[in-house]
Amino acid sequence: MYSFISPKTNYIFAKINIASPTGRRLLKEVERHPKVAKVEYPLPEGIAGQKTYTLEEVFSKVEENLNNHYGTHYKLKY
Repeated sequence: MYSFISPKTNYIFAKINIASPTGRRLLKEVERHPKVAKVEYPLPEGIAGQKTYTLEEVFSKVEENLNNHYGTHYKLKY
């Protein structure tokens, strides 16, 4: 297990081995508190070095393509 405490931001970054039952139990406990804990999963190896898009980027591109194709000026709500 690895942890780092940042004194200025009051955050801890930890690596938990979820291959063991204890690690999975710790992860479940952290996920039960979304207001104070955010779990970030690593990207799969297949897309690790590639560009990934946010939801806003995807919807803006779809909006642009639809408006160009149909000659409209719609704004999508997402």
